[in-house]
Amino acid sequence: MRLIGITGGIGTGKSTVTNYLQTRYSLPILDADIYARAAVAVGSPILKAIRQHYGDDILQPDGTLDRPQLGAIVFSNPTERQWLESQIHPYVRDCFDREINQLQPDATAVLAIPLLFEAKITDLVTEIWVVSCDLPTQLHRVMTRDRIDELAAKNRIDSQMPLAEKIALADVNLDNSTTLEHLERQIDRHLNLKH
Repeated sequence: MRLIGITGGIGTGKSTVTNYLQTRYSLPILDADIYARAAVAVGSPILKAIRQHYGDDILQPDGTLDRPQLGAIVFSNPTERQWLESQIHPYVRDCFDREINQLQPDATAVLAIPLLFEAKITDLVTEIWVVSCDLPTQLHRVMTRDRIDELAAKNRIDSQMPLAEKIALADVNLDNSTTLEHLERQIDRHLNLKH
C-alpha cells in the first residue's frame, strides 16, 4: 500500500496538489480538514467540550462553531491551540485508521494532513510530500484567502512548524513558488517514482 502524506504550511498549496492527484490520477483523498470539521459538528462531544471551555460566545446563532473567533484565540495562544488539538487530533486519527483499513492492499491513496508532524501521525503514511513556497508568496496567499491583514497572516504561519523543518523531514519537497505547470510536473515525476 502506498500512502502519500501531503503536508506543508498554511497557504502553500496543499489543496492544489491533492486536487491534481485526485483529478489527474483518480487517487482517493483522505482529508484531515474534513475529519476535523466533522469532529466539531453540531451535537458532537468535541463541540460541547469547546463550548464548555470558551463559553457560548464561541458558537454562531445556529449553534455551529464560530471558526474565525476560535482561530483568533488559538493562533495567538499556543496553550489554547494545544488544548484544542488535544480534543480534535485523536478523532482525526481514528477517521484515518478507519479509512485506511478499507483500502485494498495494493492501493495508492493520498492523506492530506496539514499538521502531519505536529500531530505526530507520520506513522500513518509510507512517504511524506511537503508543499512549500517562499514566504512573501505564502503571506500573500493567506491574506487573500482568509481576508486578514499581514500581522494576522504572519501569526498563522508562525503558529505552525517552520517549513524548513518540514522539508528536512520529508521525502519530497514540492516547490509551489512559481507556476501551476511547474508544480504539476514535480507531482507527475514523484508519483511515478517509487520511494
